[in-house]
Amino acid sequence: MLKVMLVDDEPFILRGLSLLIDWREQGFEIVKTASNGLDALEYLRREKVHLVLADIRMPGMTGLELVETLRKEQGAKRPYFAIMSGYNDFEYARQAICNACLDYILKPVSRADLLALLERVQKLYREAEEKKAEETRNEKAFFTRRLTSVLYGKHDPQTLDYVRERLHLHGGLRFVLLQPDGRDEKVRAMDDQALRRCQEELYAACLSFLGAANAYHCVFDATQQRGVYDVCVLYSDALAEADGCDEQAYFDRLRERVNAQTGVPVLMFIGDRVGSLETLDISVRSAIAARVVESFRMDVLQADSENGGKLCKQTLDALIQAVEQGDAGAIAQGVDGLCNALDSGVLDAQMITVNVNYLLFRLVYLAVQQDENVNQEEILRYITANTYAEGALRGGREYLNRFANEYAGYLAQLRSRNVGGVLAKIEREVRENYTQNLTLKELSRKYYINSAYLGQIFRKKYGVSFKEYLNEYRVERAAELLLHTDKKVMEIAEAVGYRDPDYFINRFIASRGCTPARFRKQARDPGA
Repeated sequence: MLKVMLVDDEPFILRGLSLLIDWREQGFEIVKTASNGLDALEYLRREKVHLVLADIRMPGMTGLELVETLRKEQGAKRPYFAIMSGYNDFEYARQAICNACLDYILKPVSRADLLALLERVQKLYREAEEKKAEETRNEKAFFTRRLTSVLYGKHDPQTLDYVRERLHLHGGLRFVLLQPDGRDEKVRAMDDQALRRCQEELYAACLSFLGAANAYHCVFDATQQRGVYDVCVLYSDALAEADGCDEQAYFDRLRERVNAQTGVPVLMFIGDRVGSLETLDISVRSAIAARVVESFRMDVLQADSENGGKLCKQTLDALIQAVEQGDAGAIAQGVDGLCNALDSGVLDAQMITVNVNYLLFRLVYLAVQQDENVNQEEILRYITANTYAEGALRGGREYLNRFANEYAGYLAQLRSRNVGGVLAKIEREVRENYTQNLTLKELSRKYYINSAYLGQIFRKKYGVSFKEYLNEYRVERAAELLLHTDKKVMEIAEAVGYRDPDYFINRFIASRGCTPARFRKQARDPGA
């Protein structure tokens, strides 16, 4: 219902307008009547009204003065106005038009004129709501694109600021993936259209749980993988605190809500806890890795329960054994055997995926056998970055053969564990070349060690990723320059390896809690 206010100093006019039409039938509700402009103004400053019908001449404040006052105070947020008058005076009408009144209605007000006004108001509000909805959709779509770049570690200071302004961030962050549980018979029976509807219901359930104020914390189709119908929730401790619970209770409540509202069981994959938006991609990768593990496990269980030779187990096991032994010749034979089986046309697309997932799941297990403390999520990130299902097969035998040999080398490194010297060299590289564009990938090539494994052992020893370690070392050197030189902040940023001064400042604030300029000032003048 749209809310209406009637303003006239003659009671019988107010009474007549109230009875002239069935207001509720037209979609309107009279919420207030006033006998002068001052009383009307006091009410309109407190309450929201959609339409005001006001007499042009009243004691204390005229209808035109009321319109002009609200136009100055509330601007575009003021209600629509229509002026009523017993005077067919062009000057009055001109003033009404200048104050953006919808209509200038002569008394006595006819039923037809009033209905025409209400129809016009309804049309204007529908158009305004549609425009607002479209702007909201466009803004959400733009935000989602910016957030997606942050989720996958591709961002700049401007993007981070834009995303941060629209989220409620405090304390730890986690990337949470939700999707229909493919183990459920009801879900397995769904076609693509039904799964998409289920995904939309899941998105609506998450939005309902988060509330309108936190709508930007939910993203539809977060990973944009074909055949995956997911929704992501960007968790922050601020959300749990606002809900009066801890992290675990928050996730439990979220799971209960989406299961109840969608009517199907939902899987939830919770990423690693991180401390900032800049490192959110770590949580994203761990959540996706957890999902991949579950996908592998489900496919392997399915394959074990199948009969009829759909799983090329003998061929796969031969290739896995060759990888484990690091036998390049046997690897080539195993790859040929697998590709011949997959290319034979006997297997459908689903069973091809089952076979490839069986292979990848067993490769992960090989790594765990070599070192029970190995980070399985890191291994999965390495595998999924190099090959997964159709991606592995599109490149053909050569691609799969190269990957299998590289993984055999990775397993050999796990066995040797002779990496202490390499870490010492990496540490020296940082000390001597921190101003350069150092990357873990380039260093792994230089020292002939698998980049995924190098990342694991580096984090295990230093407690942070290589990128975080390098950034902290650069900030330490910058702090020394701030204390002992008079160089400008931009010069110092470049001197320690940052090409973007804004990014340098953000990294410095994250490490030291203040800007470089403030750090220097406080060090030189503690009382400042």
